[in-house]
This record gives sequence, C-alpha cells and structure tokens, in this order.
Amino acid sequence: MQAFSPAPVVAALVAGTLLCSLPANAAPPAAAAAAQACPALLQHNVLRLQDEKPQSLCQYSGKVVVVVNTASFCGFTPQYKGLEALNDKYRGRGLVVLGFPSNDFSQEAGSNKDIADFCESTFGVKFPMFTKTSVSGKDASPLFRQLAAASGTPPRWNFYKYIIARDGAAVVSFNSMTEPGSSKFVAEIEKQLARP
Repeated sequence: MQAFSPAPVVAALVAGTLLCSLPANAAPPAAAAAAQACPALLQHNVLRLQDEKPQSLCQYSGKVVVVVNTASFCGFTPQYKGLEALNDKYRGRGLVVLGFPSNDFSQEAGSNKDIADFCESTFGVKFPMFTKTSVSGKDASPLFRQLAAASGTPPRWNFYKYIIARDGAAVVSFNSMTEPGSSKFVAEIEKQLARP
C-alpha cells in the first residue's frame, strides 16, 4: 500500500487560494504580458476607415510604424502614392504605414466612406487607414498628443510624418514637405528596420 503524501494537496490548495485572491480586475498572465509587450504609443483603439470597426494599434507592436495625418484636398495629397509604395516595398521587413485623415486644416470635409473611396480609387491605398481624427490643438487624439510629446512637434499641416521605432521608445518627425521617397526619410526607415 502506497503511503499518502499531503504535499501535492497542500500545494494545489495554496495555488488555488492565490489565484482566488487575485483582484477581480487583474489581467490574466498572458494578457498582462501582451500589454507589456505593446509600447505605450500603440496602446490605443481606433476605428478602421472602411467599416469603422475598432482596431487595436497593439497589432503593430514590433514593427517600424509610420503615422501620417492625411487629407484629400491638399497640395500634399499625391504623397499617398509614395506612402503606399513605401508600405509595399518595406512591409516584408516589418514596416507599416498608418493613415489618419484629419480636417484640422480644413482640407478633409468628406465622410469616412468618401475618404475611403477616394484613397482607394485615386491612389490605390492599401495601407491601414482610420477614421477622421483630430491631430493638433486641445482636441488632438491621445495618439497624436503622445507623438507630439515624444518628437517635440505636433503636426503643423497635413501629411506630417512620424516614424516610431520597433520598441516604441523613439519617434522621429518629418514635416509635410518631406516626400515619402526622399533620401532622408527612407534612410531613417531603413535605420529603424535594421534595429532588432
């Protein structure tokens, strides 16, 4: 007859007691680890332009992210083409371009559907786009407030660009005059892509 050992039972009871004593709002270990892996800059939920479904920007954790505020009726609107080309060229290496239409500079008056149709039919935009967003001033979205604080500059016009490092620790801004294909902009993207 095998001797009974209370050790496994005690261990199970202690583990169960510890689990039951976690606060009700405590995240499960896997969720907590995922939240820690997502940089603070990406811890935002935004609405996708095409269908206004909520999207977590944490899905882009570990990528080099280009955030750009866009507008359909701006002298810089043709930059959509260069942004799409960049996204397509470097996507396999871990780049993603995220577009945020904004009417802060009075050049994006259409509905989200109008903007989505325009971007796709005129410039073939396939990179992720989100619903109209305030990007400057007191009404700026939390994401753009963080980008302004991290880079030292808010968007001063449409097609302001921010490159966020893979770990979210560094943000470099480029003004509207910087074309997506400019050597300086591409060099910064390649520098960030080369980092682990």
